[in-house]
Amino acid sequence: MNPIARNILAVLGGCVAGSLVNMALVNVGPSVIPLPEGADVSSMESLRDSMKLFTPANFVFPLLAHALGTLFGAFVAARLAGSHPMRLALGIGVFFLVGGVVAVNMLGGPLWFNVTDLVVAYIPMGFLGGRLAGSKPPPAAAVALD
Repeated sequence: MNPIARNILAVLGGCVAGSLVNMALVNVGPSVIPLPEGADVSSMESLRDSMKLFTPANFVFPLLAHALGTLFGAFVAARLAGSHPMRLALGIGVFFLVGGVVAVNMLGGPLWFNVTDLVVAYIPMGFLGGRLAGSKPPPAAAVALD
């Protein structure tokens, strides 16, 4: 198969695989750590309004969902890649980071969670997914010092 076509399919596969893991964990979370009394997560607006009721424990599964979804998606993309597997894995990290930034802007939430989520769950997990798939980091740009 053409490496470009294979890379496109690898990225699509990584996005789908990561999204499935993310949604599975988000859906399982309230079964493991119950939502606070009065919290309504049936729509984005009601979730945003319910955030003030959440305790730190209620943010465990969203953080796990974002991190493990990105990790798995990056791993899948790197394993399926025709070329540049680490770049594709990091691309998956960027893809999910953009989604995370959009979610933070739509939902708000406590600053500690937003910072932790955006800093830990996306680019580092994309890198780790690429490494677990056996990829080496892309070469650093050579800097000439005069």
